[in-house]
Amino acid sequence: MQRNATTRYPILLVHGLFGFERIGHFELFHDVKSALKAAGNRVFVPHLSATHDNEVRGEQLLKQIDSVLRGTHARKVNLIGHSQGALAARYAAALAPDAIASVTSVSGPNHGSELADFLRKALVPGRLPEIVAQNVATLFADFLSLLSGSVTLPQNALAALNGLTTEGVGTFNDRFPQGLPGTWGGHGAAKVNGVHYYSWSGVLPTNETDELPIGDPVRSVCLALSQYFMTEGEQNDGFVGRFSSHLGHVIRSDYPLDHLSSLRRTAGAAIRELDPIDLYVEHAARLRAANL
Repeated sequence: MQRNATTRYPILLVHGLFGFERIGHFELFHDVKSALKAAGNRVFVPHLSATHDNEVRGEQLLKQIDSVLRGTHARKVNLIGHSQGALAARYAAALAPDAIASVTSVSGPNHGSELADFLRKALVPGRLPEIVAQNVATLFADFLSLLSGSVTLPQNALAALNGLTTEGVGTFNDRFPQGLPGTWGGHGAAKVNGVHYYSWSGVLPTNETDELPIGDPVRSVCLALSQYFMTEGEQNDGFVGRFSSHLGHVIRSDYPLDHLSSLRRTAGAAIRELDPIDLYVEHAARLRAANL
């Protein structure tokens, strides 16, 4: 376990699309939260809509940041957003930079997702497929919210999908460019308006000898979805392209991780050099070193 990884400010773990804090005894961020708490950190998981656009989820996050600041008497928080959670974190930092010490994007679609582009094109506006897809996805999100106890939060699956496309994130980036690279595949500003920006992400293995375990069903799904990437066809995690994830100081964007492996220890992966949970503790030590 990493020593000296206790941050100055509380950490908020922000979930992405179809995310949640807890369903029954299962916690989405269980391993990450436990490891960070073991390192001495104050850790919180906000309740956000499982499906909605980046701005709505960002407003929900701002309200819960206020609650954490009041409850802990801290001046700021560190935001670590997974997937779409990175966009909510960026929104919060843009609107309330004085309350945010850092934003860290983990597998975040900071330039949009080619998978979202494909799915959006597959839905024909105004016809049955779009209506059916939105209803099914929204009902599923409502079901997750019911199980997790967040029944009061609004859900809008189509708004979420639109907000994750290259076009949708491009519009978002025009309003909130903080930390974005000036060139494709580059680093962005490491500090904007007093907020520190970081990112890391992974790519799927290219052959069976790479580190992700064979037979992992999540990996199989991510491999199947990766075929819908064109610009970053061999440089994606199944949901987000490698360079599309870049924000601020890019710690690394080619870890051997699929999209969900950046949140969990994969079953059957006991013999492996990379522990994705250690990345969060290492990052807490990085934040501590920056007095964050």
